[in-house]
Amino acid sequence: MKVFACAWNPSAPLLASGSGDSTARIWKFSERPCETSVQNQPVNVMVLQHLKESTKEKSKDVTTLDWNGDGTLLATGSYDGQARIWSRDGELNSTLNKHKGPIFSLKWNKKGDYLLSGSVDKTAIVWNTRTGEWKQLFEFHTGPTLDVDWRNNVSFATCSTDKMIHVCKIGEYRPIKTFSGHQDEVNAIKWDPTGSLLASCSDDHTAKIWSLKQDNFLHDLKEHAKEIYTIRWSPTGPGTNSPNQKLVLASASFDSTIKLWDVELGSVIYSLNGHRDPVYSVAFSPNGEYLASGSMDRYIHIWSVKEGKIVKTYTGKGGIFEVNWNKDGDKVAACFSNNIVCVLDFRM
Repeated sequence: MKVFACAWNPSAPLLASGSGDSTARIWKFSERPCETSVQNQPVNVMVLQHLKESTKEKSKDVTTLDWNGDGTLLATGSYDGQARIWSRDGELNSTLNKHKGPIFSLKWNKKGDYLLSGSVDKTAIVWNTRTGEWKQLFEFHTGPTLDVDWRNNVSFATCSTDKMIHVCKIGEYRPIKTFSGHQDEVNAIKWDPTGSLLASCSDDHTAKIWSLKQDNFLHDLKEHAKEIYTIRWSPTGPGTNSPNQKLVLASASFDSTIKLWDVELGSVIYSLNGHRDPVYSVAFSPNGEYLASGSMDRYIHIWSVKEGKIVKTYTGKGGIFEVNWNKDGDKVAACFSNNIVCVLDFRM
């Protein structure tokens, strides 16, 4: 069974993972450093069952998960179209039932009072997490919604196979902005740390940077040779804990490369060439100094952002779907296609 998603709790040494076996798991780590680069000591694990034992349905993958800001609640999204909210002890708090198709993306807002989900049913839904009821249904896409991302506590962006990006706001019944310009499905969208720039990436081999102040893209980032699966902003620049470091965008592509972009100039700073197969996931360390990448080639590379060079490499036994740093920046979690979640100790 493939492990699709993993996320560190923002306040405790807990790692959540979601898998094709219709479970999510919360792994509890000891605070003491592990002796080897891969943690081998037994960890406590809580299994969050998404199916009743009796159901023999085809795989109901847990496709996406997200912790709320203070780490008290975990939301999971599943192929069965339901979102679920769990306590950090693995108790099911609520089941959010309105989507008519698999959920591919869900995110808590910063305040933690709303959860946003995007589904194959072409919609995005904002849920009131206190009541477990849906607050607003957004039906602006003509194809499956592939990704959603909050801009602030009340507005967000959605993207779809229909090539469109919509910026929406709770209480508004039309998008407050629509961005069109991609020639193929838009796989992911991310707001920069201040919520002023939106990055998107697509099967059309480009990433683009948009601003609410204008209709057309600010930058068309065209150096990749194949589809771009995901993008990430560095946690640096104005409004972050590292205001003196430049804001950088990373894009990960099926062409096996990762590009680091200067977002003011719209040009490549580094092309990171170290993988041999599609790169599915990249993640910046909390201080913005390192970038972890995971690929179908079974390698996790950790790069120096300043130098554009690999500083550490780890090999697993399966392709890697997601990599994630913990809040202290000393551990990287990776989830693999062969039913394994591994945690690497990273100290430079």
